[in-house]
Parts: sequence; C-alpha cells; structure tokens
Amino acid sequence: MKKTVVLFLKYLSLFLLVMSMSCEKSEPQNNAELVAQLTQLIEANQRFLQLVETANNSSKEFQAQFKKNRLLYKKVEWAIEYFAPDTARFINGPALDELEVEENKFLPPNGFQVIEELIFPQYLAENRKALIAELKILNGNLLQLKRQFEQIPITKEQLFDAHQLNVNRLIALGITGFDSPLAQHSIPEAAATLQSFLVLKQQFDSPTFTALEKKVRESQSYCRAHNDFNSFDRAEFILRFVQPIGVLLQQLKMEQRVADVDRNAAVNQSVASFLAPNAFNVDAFIPDLQNKYSEAKAQLGEALFYDTDLAGNGNRNCASCHQPERAFTDGLKTNVSLHGKSLPRNTPTLTYAALQNAQFWDLRQSDLEKQSKDVITNKDEMHGDLAVFSKKVNASKKYAKLIKAAFPKEEQLDPAKIQVAIASYVRSLTAFNSAFDRYFRGETTAMNAEERAGFNVFAGKAKCATCHFIPVFNGTVPPVFAKTEQEVIGTPATAANKQLSPDLGRYAIHQLPQLRNAFKTPTLRNVAKTAPYMHNGVYSSLEQVVDFYNRGGGVGVGLKVDNQTLPSDPLNLTIQEQKQLIAFLKTLNDR
Repeated sequence: MKKTVVLFLKYLSLFLLVMSMSCEKSEPQNNAELVAQLTQLIEANQRFLQLVETANNSSKEFQAQFKKNRLLYKKVEWAIEYFAPDTARFINGPALDELEVEENKFLPPNGFQVIEELIFPQYLAENRKALIAELKILNGNLLQLKRQFEQIPITKEQLFDAHQLNVNRLIALGITGFDSPLAQHSIPEAAATLQSFLVLKQQFDSPTFTALEKKVRESQSYCRAHNDFNSFDRAEFILRFVQPIGVLLQQLKMEQRVADVDRNAAVNQSVASFLAPNAFNVDAFIPDLQNKYSEAKAQLGEALFYDTDLAGNGNRNCASCHQPERAFTDGLKTNVSLHGKSLPRNTPTLTYAALQNAQFWDLRQSDLEKQSKDVITNKDEMHGDLAVFSKKVNASKKYAKLIKAAFPKEEQLDPAKIQVAIASYVRSLTAFNSAFDRYFRGETTAMNAEERAGFNVFAGKAKCATCHFIPVFNGTVPPVFAKTEQEVIGTPATAANKQLSPDLGRYAIHQLPQLRNAFKTPTLRNVAKTAPYMHNGVYSSLEQVVDFYNRGGGVGVGLKVDNQTLPSDPLNLTIQEQKQLIAFLKTLNDR
C-alpha cells in the first residue's frame, strides 16, 4: 500500500502542473458526473470488502460482485488512464510485477486483475486474507482518485483526446481479454466502456452528438446480443461500430473547433482510430527533436544502409542481414558472423521497428539510433567504425546532394548524423498497406471469411492480441504506446521441445528474476515472410509456432519455467481454428 501511495504522490505534483498549463485553451468542464461514477465504484468495492470480511460466501457471489464492480470501473477508465496512468497501473494493470530495471527493483501488482486471480475460476478460503488486503488497497487508490477529480479541471481538448484514446483502447485491449483473462467478461465490459462516450453530452449536445449517441446505443446492443467471448465477431464490431464512433468524435471535435492537446502523441489526434491511414507519428519514438523524420533523411539513410563500407572488411552492409524481399530479415535460423560463425539469435524484421520503445531481442537499446551503432560497431556483425566511415562518406561525391537535402545546415556528416539517417530509413518501413489494413479501411473484400474468422481467433480465444497488440502487433502497449513489453514464453532449445533455450534474454542485462529468459514481443506484421521464428529461430513454420502456443508455451510442452508470463493452460484451438489463425497472420504481409 505504501509503495502505491508513494508512486501516486510522485506523479501528482507533475500532473497538477500539466493540468494548470493546459487549462489556457478552454474553460474547464464540470466533473460532477465523473465524481459520481467514482463514488458508485468506491461504494461497490466497499460492499465487496464487507462480503468477504463478514460472510462465507460462495465463488459465484464473489465473482458476480467482481463483475459488477468492473463494469462500473469501465465507465470511468477513460479518465483514470488519461489523467492518472501510473495509479491506473495499480488499479487495473496486469497481475505481474512492475519492473523498474534501472533501479534493479520491482513493485508487486495490485488491483482488479490480482483480485480476479484470487476468485476465478474458483474462490478458495485460503485466499481470503489476500483478497481482503487487495480490496483495501484498491479502495485506498480509488478514494485518492476521487479526491483528485474533485479538484482538477478537465478542458475540452483533454476530454476529446481522452475519448479518442478510449476508441483505440477498446479495439486493442477492451475486446481482446487483455484485462479480463480469467473472467472473460470483456464483451459486457465493452458495453460499459461505450457508455463513457455519452459523458460528452454535458458539453456538446448537437445533431452530431445525437448521431454519436445512437451509434453508441447500437454498439451496446450488439455487445449484449453477442456477449460470448470466444464467438464474438470482433471484425464486424470494429468495422460497423467502433470506427464509426471514432469518425463521429472527430466530426464533433471539428464542429466545436476543439484543438489538439499539446503532446507528442504516437497516434495522430486528427484520425478516427489507429486503423486509419497515416495514423502513426514515428517522431513520437525519436530520442531527440533534432532526429525528426524527413523523406530526405530516409533517402540518405537508404543509401547508407546498402553501403558495404559500413563494415570493417568492406563486404557487408545492413541489407546483408536485413533483406527487403524477406521483410528485412535473412531467412536463417540465427544470424551469421563476419567469419561465418552462427550467432545465438535470429535476425528480427526492421519493418515497424520504428514503432517501439526498445530495440533488440533483449531490449538493450532504447531507440533506432543506438541500435544502428550497436550493430555497426559489433565485432561479430559488422566490426565497423562510424568515424572512419563518415570520412569516406564526406569524401564521396555521390553523397553530397543527399547530405545537403537531409541536413541543409551541415556540409558534412558526423557519426551521429549517420545514425539519424539510417534510423530515418528504418522509420520509413511502416507501410500499413496489408490486407488487414485495407479491410479495416473499408475494402471489405481484402479479407475472406476464413481470414476474418482467424482475426477473431487471434483477438479472442487464442489470446494472441493480449501480447501482440493491435494494430502494430508487437509488444508496445496501446493506446499511448509509451512502453514496449517483454514476455517469458519458455522457448525451447530445439523443435523437439525437450529443454529450455539457454539464452537468458533480458536477464543478462538486468539481473531481476522476473527477466530470466525474457524477450521482447516482436511484431507479427510480415510474419509469413520472416521464418524461422522465435529469438533462436527454433521453429521453421507458423504451424509449429501456433502448436507451441496452443499447448501453453514452455510449461505446456513440459519444460520447467518458473517465471513464465504466458498462461500455461492449453488454448484448446481446433484444427480449423489453427488454420484460420494462420490464414489471418498471412494478411499482415505488406504489399
């Protein structure tokens, strides 16, 4: 409890400062309805606590109360996640330790998902003490939030921004089981999330809002009529209901002449959802403003990418291992050194690498600039020298025009500018033109019935989307995309699944026990072109990968993985569902 309170207070002063600065654009709105909803949630949580403290109730009673409380939470989630994201982590975050790797420590999880594990699939009396403790912590955090929202202002700009994020949250997390892994109550909760959009009526009662309200009601009716988690048609729901709500939100925003919030957003604030064309802002992931993307920098970077002088021996370039025809991988089980020796890890795709906050399988570098230097100077991979290479580039006439266009104020390239240019080229490798993308932009023939069914398996029964988040399908968490996650899935050393891979992954960088055998969750975009799979290239086909996950990862195939974050229970996918899933994965190939 103390750790959670300290974390809350740590960010409260910064938050209040930001709020006071942001209020200059428009008059603050009345928070009365939001505070009333929080009060309802607090009272419901107190009733749950009293149930546990005073009676020997059955699992069904506890589970029913839990579901009621979560429905109340979903109505206020938009505000809590937007205005108090660090506190939100301890109200509805994953039931996993929160790691602070730079400080070599961790905070235990709290909140709804921890409570869910204590009462689903069945409540045991031995969990009573832990359940009471968790409910008290949750109550304390909710009371703090109520006091916060009684005092802070909310501007029109923030109101629209928060609800636009909520559209994307609903698609990526709300209907995938991300925060309801055991209760599988995601679809009724989606209906409660939709209710939160109606808070806009207080300020924007207009014909456009009337249309928005009608679409929200239709969406809620759809959820109530199709509330089974596994059979819910997510493709239809997103296309027919969620995206139109995003469009109406944007129309209302334009009518009301509401400006964007001044923040470096990963998703452009003018789009209806992150499935729209040109939705992503690659500059949200740059380490410094001087590294801003431009086509001229990307063109220079492309030339550098294919220059063999980058390597110390002059006969290898970036494309030697990142081949465009293979979606910028090499097709090998693991990478090969300059001297023909097999290296321990598989070469990952560079497509969509720009849309994550950590690079390499072990997340050891934070951005693409550092990633390029790491590879170029690595004695096994390229053994190059950026200072030496920059002199060669500056002496070459073929680069003069490209340098001038990319860096007009610079006459020559230094090593840092070379890193920026190569990183800019990698940032250009975000096409978003796959069959999946075209389908959700209205080209409904882009995916056939089997592929659409596969998407619903991916985002539903197979639980793939709880780690490979829509729409980038990597481990960078939407809708803010501020953090890239790692997972422990228990990857075996060989396809025989007899022993665990000896590669310690991120643990070799940060010695926290939770990170033993932990690896970055890679993008699944272009996955049909990037075999073999896993950090060690252990599986040669998508069929093998799907079978591994279907059996419950490393633990499921019989390996000892004490810290596996992947659920170890079998998914029980049928042969048909596995085929549908693979068919969908192939729709993620760029044209």
